[in-house]
Amino acid sequence: MSPGRSIRVRGASLIEVMLAVALTAVTALGLIATQLWIAREARAAAQREHAAFLADALVEAARAPGGSDAALRQWKTRTASLLPQGDASITGYGGGISFARVTWSAASMLLPAVEFIDKPESCGDAALPAGKACLAMAFVP
Repeated sequence: MSPGRSIRVRGASLIEVMLAVALTAVTALGLIATQLWIAREARAAAQREHAAFLADALVEAARAPGGSDAALRQWKTRTASLLPQGDASITGYGGGISFARVTWSAASMLLPAVEFIDKPESCGDAALPAGKACLAMAFVP
């Protein structure tokens, strides 16, 4: 080796390796958080779909000739079994319009009650408490 030549070091320094590991870790955590969010949203969409089918069944039971209370009770029981803390009801609004309303607990998908910023939306003609989800279907009996 001649005295005028400098020594070139090849390879990665420790700081470069630590930066690459940190960047990989942050990216992996972001991907995991995205997957969890997608899973929660898919579950919420499935619950809304069940609620829409149940509300439609309630409307059909109420509009059937001689709409019996037994059919309405059956759908109310089925709602309780398909949705978490599910409840189904039919209320008259006035002007010949009624609402088939299905409510369920959505607390597992939402922030704790202390962290709510926006007021929950109403469900037909009734306001909902925080942590509840609702689907209302208006119909003319």
